[in-house]
Amino acid sequence: MNDTIGIDISKDTLDAFWLSKRNHKQFANNKAGLRALIRWVRKAEVSLVVFEATGVYHRLLETGLATQGIAFARVNPRQARRFAEGTGQLAKTDRVDAAILARMGSLLELGADQPRSETQHDLKQLATARQAFIKDRTAARARLQTATHPLLKKQFALRLRQIERDIAKINATIEATVASDKDLDARAEILTSIPGIAKITAFALLIDMPELGRLSGKQVAGLAGLAPISRKSGKWQGKERIQGGRASLRKAIYLPAVVATRFNPDMKAKYEQLTSAGKCKKLAITAVMRKLIVMANALLRDGRKWTETRA
Repeated sequence: MNDTIGIDISKDTLDAFWLSKRNHKQFANNKAGLRALIRWVRKAEVSLVVFEATGVYHRLLETGLATQGIAFARVNPRQARRFAEGTGQLAKTDRVDAAILARMGSLLELGADQPRSETQHDLKQLATARQAFIKDRTAARARLQTATHPLLKKQFALRLRQIERDIAKINATIEATVASDKDLDARAEILTSIPGIAKITAFALLIDMPELGRLSGKQVAGLAGLAPISRKSGKWQGKERIQGGRASLRKAIYLPAVVATRFNPDMKAKYEQLTSAGKCKKLAITAVMRKLIVMANALLRDGRKWTETRA
């Protein structure tokens, strides 16, 4: 059995569980606590450290482990919760969660993840803030449309203009950050060469799926939640459907896929082939989304820009 350490991350603490020794320790989620945790992990000499992706709270831990060359795996919180329920563990405490993560890493033989750079962490934080502002903009527009009092209409209009300025600043910062990184800038140029993918979508792909270009077509489709999942048992045959994956990524490429069905010759041909065969438009667009992400992965892997496929 692979020996692992599971770490449950909260705002203030890091709860660690050493699987083979059944040993639990708690550390502060700050630089001093991280140094103590790393000394303990080095002493344990485990094959893998497993923790949940918790946004800004796991950034310090991931950076510290990567700097020290310690192998780690980031797992999806929903996947970890389902693993816990599958083992019959319904209780949920920081210590229990750390133990579950350690067992999960060992039994499933999870592979080590590539560490994200500080630039990638910054971009993810900016993208998360941008999504929050977009939700605020939608709410502000709805309030402005329903407001009847002059004072409220004025305040909502001011709020809406401020949100628009905030979004514009974030967009400019994301663009400048990508442009300042040679590798990211080159990858963005490849993505924007694909008809239907503009800068905002290219940046979303680079931020939400940094693995793009290093995976197989099936892996990238599965990671995006665009791979059809078979449903059959005995003589029963259910409809295939997409499930799981990164929802934010699917949202980012939905409209580009719609645009691509009109202006990208490859995607237009795929879309028309499916609709002519009697497939519903929603299914055809989903297939185009999958083809688009697989194509982006292949172009980034080969380091080349899009060119029209000749019949």
